[in-house]
Amino acid sequence: MESGEYLMADPIVYILQPVSFILGACVGSFLNVVIHRLPNNQSIVSPGSHCPDCGSPIKAYDNIPLISWVALWGLCRDCGAVISARYFIIELFTAILTMAIAGKYGVSLQTLVYLGLAWSLVAATVIDISYQIIPDEISIGLLAVGLAISPFMAIGFTSASFGALLGGGIFFTLAIIYPGGMGGGDIKLMAGIGSILGWKMTLLTIIAGTTLGAAGGLLLMALTGGSRKTRIPFGPFLAAGAIISILWGADIISAYLRSMGG
Repeated sequence: MESGEYLMADPIVYILQPVSFILGACVGSFLNVVIHRLPNNQSIVSPGSHCPDCGSPIKAYDNIPLISWVALWGLCRDCGAVISARYFIIELFTAILTMAIAGKYGVSLQTLVYLGLAWSLVAATVIDISYQIIPDEISIGLLAVGLAISPFMAIGFTSASFGALLGGGIFFTLAIIYPGGMGGGDIKLMAGIGSILGWKMTLLTIIAGTTLGAAGGLLLMALTGGSRKTRIPFGPFLAAGAIISILWGADIISAYLRSMGG
């Protein structure tokens, strides 16, 4: 790269990083609302943010992502109830994830689409862990959006459709072979992921997700003395596999193809 290219690129990088971090923190704050309300069939728009304990409306200056939770020591200003650290963690994680994706793909439609997928996966992960469900609003929403925008993406409609069929089909087949081993929410979520990532990244997501899931299952069995009775939500592992594909998938696939060629 010529020195002039650095001069053109650096200002964009310097601006994009803090902006994407702040954007991610704000989105993370909204995701906290989605995570709390969507599984309980509550509106994510109204009423405004309020203390989950006393119901007092949260003032604007107490609703600044990351900063307000730290400033209030994780307590409600009105009743002193403890506000879970989960709110802060989700805001911070979403901010870092947003900055990583924006930093990799720059200012582009692909960045916007991948951010939408990543944000949806954050919400789906926490909801699945907390409630053992993955709302259709997330999974079917991803599928519909993925297929609708695919003609404008590099993967195209064919790869998006094949990715959705591959992702959903594999887990649907597993659900038939092993009844109760795979939930309908996982099937629909994987179809949604596939419609956005295309078939190559979908296959990588499945491999990464199942590998992480197997490792998580073995770890849980070790911690519980070999018990297999505890149900492990699989959605978070699929989400992790998709994030790996977004951030490093192209490099992983290229390295694999080079190794096969060698």
